[in-house]
Amino acid sequence: MANWFECKVKYDKMMENGMQKKVNEPYLVDALSFTEAEARIIKEMTPFISGEFSVSAVKRANISELFFDETGDRWYKCKVNFITLDEKSGMEKKTASYILVQASDFQRSVENLMECMKGTLADYEVASITETPLMDVYPFEADSVKNDRPE
Repeated sequence: MANWFECKVKYDKMMENGMQKKVNEPYLVDALSFTEAEARIIKEMTPFISGEFSVSAVKRANISELFFDETGDRWYKCKVNFITLDEKSGMEKKTASYILVQASDFQRSVENLMECMKGTLADYEVASITETPLMDVYPFEADSVKNDRPE
């Protein structure tokens, strides 16, 4: 199971009008510890940022699963309640799970979520879907594939 960390990176970004603006952008990385998360985000961001940058925050992200869509440029956080029946009391019990879905817009995020949840045997309901400010996501598998590739 992946351990997701949200890392905020502070740097001077060149805007489309040619001006430089200080930004503090969030990214998501898969890592085993806070230290590894910071090291991974520094490694991932170094080729893309000219000049100095710093990691301003690292915190655990409560994400249980990710659904990728290469055509999407945004990330949506979906709260999905899994419904189970309590054997003793006979009452329904809802367990919240947070899933990140990549999509180009809100409608596509709903479609992607439904498509990926199609094989789920458990009863569930979608409680909410919100767009996140995440700029990019770096899963561990993608990192190890890059390192294995001959240059």
